[in-house]
Amino acid sequence: MMDWTDRHCRYFHRLLSPSCLLYTEMVTTGAIIHGDRDYLLGFHPAEHPLVLQLGGSDPTELATCAAIARDRGFDAVNLNVGCPSDRVQKGRFGACLMLEPGLVAECVAAMRDAVDIPVTVKTRLGVDDCDSFDYFSDFVSTVAATGCDVFVIHARKAWLSGLSPRENREVPALRYEWVYRLKRENPEWVVVLNGGVTTVTEVEQHLEHVDGVMLGRAAYQNPWLLRACELRLSGNPEHLDRFETVERMAEYVRGQRSKGVPLKHISRHLLGLFQGLPGARFWRRHIAENAHLESASEKTLLDALEPVRNLLEGRSHAA
Repeated sequence: MMDWTDRHCRYFHRLLSPSCLLYTEMVTTGAIIHGDRDYLLGFHPAEHPLVLQLGGSDPTELATCAAIARDRGFDAVNLNVGCPSDRVQKGRFGACLMLEPGLVAECVAAMRDAVDIPVTVKTRLGVDDCDSFDYFSDFVSTVAATGCDVFVIHARKAWLSGLSPRENREVPALRYEWVYRLKRENPEWVVVLNGGVTTVTEVEQHLEHVDGVMLGRAAYQNPWLLRACELRLSGNPEHLDRFETVERMAEYVRGQRSKGVPLKHISRHLLGLFQGLPGARFWRRHIAENAHLESASEKTLLDALEPVRNLLEGRSHAA
């Protein structure tokens, strides 16, 4: 979710789901150590609980970044050893680290020694020809020997060459049964399933076998999926409808614009809010055509909202 789940996206998603656990986009250790930490690690207090997702392979650097995350108020840190992109491989982090279980264990141990907040791991089922269940299970067991007991599993293997990052999200076969089996054979671990989940019903079905489900692109492209999960799974009767959500985001935009943040940096995350409903195309088009303008503000969102509101409320009254 690099370049997707930034602070503006997470604030929006928190409005939709008060109880979900939010993750940052993956941030590399080099960027944190040498870059603009306020920009890279800034977040709104409403985002809690929030996990910083790290990319790296040097135990000392990862321990340093875990301590920075703790000091900045993150609730947990997650080491990503599942991302298959070329950019990640060149930096020797992401999915290629599944070929080095000993190094991953060393990294996790260093992070756990450095902080008292949870340290978790996100991984795949395997990489290239190292794709048996035994290899996968042994990899997780090696990392778990450090004391780490929370694993987010993308239920596909990764091809490190020959497939694009997009193809790596679609082509390798999903093997949910491997994730189920890992949990069944290791009930003391917290196992979270990720990959290919697009409906609330699917979430519920997976939760019969594992401890949690991570939603990625499906929730980004159809944000209301988060609200649907919140209503079905949390039992929380208090919730914002789509119109109220946009109005709250307009308030957020007003505050961010006063800090110099262009509307387009925020509004891009809202494009799918009315997916599948009458007026969705107008909503997307109005934002796409106007959010980049220098004069764009919270009014741009509200102007896009009103025709959609009139259309949906008129349809409801007619029914």
